Amino acid sequence: MSSTRVALVAGANGIIGRKLISHLRTLDGWEVLGLSRRGGPGSLAVDLLDPASTRAALAGVGATHLFYAAYLDRPTWAELVPPNVAMLENLVNGLDEGPLEHVSLMQGYKVYGAHLGPFKTPAREADAGQHMPPEFNVDQQKFLERRAAAGGWSWSAIRPSVVGGTTLGNPMNLALVIAVYASISKELGLPLRFPGKPGAYDSLLEMTDAQLLAEGTVWAATSSSNEAFNIANGDLFRWRELWPKLAAYFDLEVAPPLQLPLTTVMADKEPLWTEMSAKHGLTASYADVSSWAFGDFVFSWDYDMFADTSKSRRAGFHSYVDTEQMFYRLFDELRRDHVIPGQ
Repeated sequence: MSSTRVALVAGANGIIGRKLISHLRTLDGWEVLGLSRRGGPGSLAVDLLDPASTRAALAGVGATHLFYAAYLDRPTWAELVPPNVAMLENLVNGLDEGPLEHVSLMQGYKVYGAHLGPFKTPAREADAGQHMPPEFNVDQQKFLERRAAAGGWSWSAIRPSVVGGTTLGNPMNLALVIAVYASISKELGLPLRFPGKPGAYDSLLEMTDAQLLAEGTVWAATSSSNEAFNIANGDLFRWRELWPKLAAYFDLEVAPPLQLPLTTVMADKEPLWTEMSAKHGLTASYADVSSWAFGDFVFSWDYDMFADTSKSRRAGFHSYVDTEQMFYRLFDELRRDHVIPGQ
């Protein structure tokens, strides 16, 4: 085994990948290289859908640990399968002849059928794949299981809930959805209404802080073999209880929930955001702060959305995060970076 571990993080510009890279760079004994379609400082620009160019770009990288958090969005969950499975296959095939020791696969609660409707909660790791395919997370894991057995390396599958972070230009950033929605509501002199389905206001949910997820991912990659782990903050909440507290952070009143498709009602708000940017000195474009489709998706969950994280605790990962405080910290960071208006 190598004395120095070489981490390759696929999906380096995403909400998960960026935090994972920053965490790995604080640890001794790691060399870290990012990989994404756009590239960037310390990252390779690679089109993972092109197997030949992927293999060429990886020549000489010498990764011992692949942390796979890449994702290609598509309009429907069925359409997600071919490109997302192909990207993982092309990347692993491009690395498998080197000193690879472990592949960490970032998944989600889709493995439990959470995207289809109410599912068994708390979801346990053994519950994965008990619904009708197609589903790309399940297919990716099956691929890793086959290739690991043949290649002599190990794998881990990490299953977070909705991830809390501050990365811009990401299609799945709930904290940013709430922060921008609240900021626009305040600019218009409106109360902060929960915009989701009525039943979603009372469902039980959980979240996963991006830093906590990075720590759990590295823990699993260095202390386990061929295992899946749910990683979440460790507490549960209902929007009915949390929403008024988030509104208070923005000095907003709360009015009764009113189902509003954010993709529709926020579609004409770019001129307003431009005015707000000039008024408050904001630094991000409207495109970079718009994750409205994801907001509609999360706020439509009129059923419980949480998993059992006791397996990771039994195995030795004991970190936790208070979700309410996580939101405040993320909002503070967005204000500090002039992504949303300050107080």
